[in-house]
Amino acid sequence: MHAHKDSFHRFDKFNLKYNPIGESRLREIFMKTDNYIQGRYLAEITKEVVSDLESSKYQMVEYRVSIYGRSLDEWDKLAKWVVNNKLFSANVRWLIQIPRLYNIYKSSNTIKSFHDIIINVFQPLFEVTKDPASHPELHVFLQRVIGFDTVDDESKPEKPVYKDCPLPDQWTSNNNPHYSYYLYYMYANMASLNRWRQIRGFTTFVLRPHCGEAGDTAHLAAAFLTSYGISHGILLRKVPALQYLYYLAQIGIAMSPLSNNALFLTYERNPLPHFFQRGLNISLSTDDPLQFHFTKEPLIEEYSVAAQIWKLSSTDMCELARNSVIQSGWENKIKKHWIGKNWYKSGVEGNDMQKTNVPDIRVKFRYETLKEELDTLARHAPTKKQEQQLTKEDYVGVAGIAETSSQIQQYLMSHQNDQNNNNNNNNNDWIDNQMGSFPGAGLVAERAKLRKSSTTSNH
Repeated sequence: MHAHKDSFHRFDKFNLKYNPIGESRLREIFMKTDNYIQGRYLAEITKEVVSDLESSKYQMVEYRVSIYGRSLDEWDKLAKWVVNNKLFSANVRWLIQIPRLYNIYKSSNTIKSFHDIIINVFQPLFEVTKDPASHPELHVFLQRVIGFDTVDDESKPEKPVYKDCPLPDQWTSNNNPHYSYYLYYMYANMASLNRWRQIRGFTTFVLRPHCGEAGDTAHLAAAFLTSYGISHGILLRKVPALQYLYYLAQIGIAMSPLSNNALFLTYERNPLPHFFQRGLNISLSTDDPLQFHFTKEPLIEEYSVAAQIWKLSSTDMCELARNSVIQSGWENKIKKHWIGKNWYKSGVEGNDMQKTNVPDIRVKFRYETLKEELDTLARHAPTKKQEQQLTKEDYVGVAGIAETSSQIQQYLMSHQNDQNNNNNNNNNDWIDNQMGSFPGAGLVAERAKLRKSSTTSNH
């Protein structure tokens, strides 16, 4: 099942690797959680892999399992597979990946509109949040789920994004919605769900999609506005402005050079070392290890090959590992155990050298460089007098972007008391309270407003 030379720039052939001899039944028997034996074979393999992880002690993983959105009972089936097979481990958390396959389901008359996918994916989550007893296994499973991902072939051509897209219940054509459409409705529903789960004292979720591996660079813009972090992101090399914004917001980018090397970009052209040198929030990750790796330690393969090809120092390796922990969706107490009790603080104060092996001088350099860039933007941002004509709507999707990044997560944790006090303020204080999260947002919004007025006057 390994990806070979014939998969390069041919994602369709890569997908066929999961169907040996062109027969999907083999995949269904051995690699599915929902089949005639209730996924017992896959569960046994998973237990063996988890056992190896527990023996190594020093690897924590976030496994991806799929929810397709074809029916309402998918969540319950997946949760029962995990619970009944006792697939719980201190070394494992789960990410839910949602394939962008609306067009296939629509063609087979499995669904009537895109609205059906949204309902099938999110309705059970709202139900179990309201009443855990309604889906008991799902309630238990969600305590180990840390986020959502969306996957498919990004290189597929998409129709241009129009301002007036149909609503999900009106999207009934056989055409697949574009990437940003999927991402927006995932983000919107997750925002509501997370708020309710937070009020109820339950775990919340992050959005970390596959993004920027191929296709339109607009995918990266959509992810920038909605996501906590992304996987791949190699197309940022073609869009310096977006690359700069990802740097300013310190949005996590989990890169998989060995996967890219087989599918879209040869190893020597991978931008990871350049991104890392520039200070983007980069980590190394595996991607489809069954396809791209040859040993029982796929993550070690990623690190060892990267170290040899790009001449990474021990400090570089340790910084990448530290970034990986920060980007992950693991609980705060776990992160404290691995990289120090003050991990969420900025600069040297958040670095525990005894745990991370990252020298303070490296962390200080990263912090001061980023701070200098942000200070430069702040100096050129409009004054409060200039901002008076701007409304909260002018900032939506601009001032809020950085709130999804790991940097802002760290900031919020270190200012929890201030945040609680700010919740009591009225809406008139919105600009004062939120502008600090992304200096320069006012300038971006002002330019957008000027462009809008200029376009109107020209017409």
